[in-house]
Amino acid sequence: VDQDGSGQIDAKELQGALKNGNWTEFSEEACRMMIDMFDMTKCGQINIRDFGNLFQFINQWKGTFEALDSEKSGTLNKDNFTQALQQMGYRFSPTFVDNLLAKYSPRERQLTLDNFIVATVQIKRLTESFRSRDTQMNGQATLNYEDFVGIAMGAHK
Repeated sequence: VDQDGSGQIDAKELQGALKNGNWTEFSEEACRMMIDMFDMTKCGQINIRDFGNLFQFINQWKGTFEALDSEKSGTLNKDNFTQALQQMGYRFSPTFVDNLLAKYSPRERQLTLDNFIVATVQIKRLTESFRSRDTQMNGQATLNYEDFVGIAMGAHK
């Protein structure tokens, strides 16, 4: 994985090491997001210990993904993805799930493992940010524009 021998792994090196169930490489977006999650020094790289933690994380998501991939196609269809979201405690409308699938796969409307990880981690992050602002716990929060953009871009918690 550490192709340059620096003792650090960046998103490009990670991308070269990870494959989806259909043998395509993980997207650069997924690799950057995962590096960022485990990069405690915020330098855009992780060390070998952090890579071990990241690898455990990927294997957990892979197990969930493979258990839901009923056709063993290396992708999740709408029903599989809806089931995954429900197992995680999210109740989204069919239209919203369709829109998510179209974002990641406009033609096939199916998720590969890397996009499954990106989508579910982003939903979790956004849900946590929303909940911290939903003081009445009624599914509503008041945000100013800068706060909204910061949350959407991952710059605010």
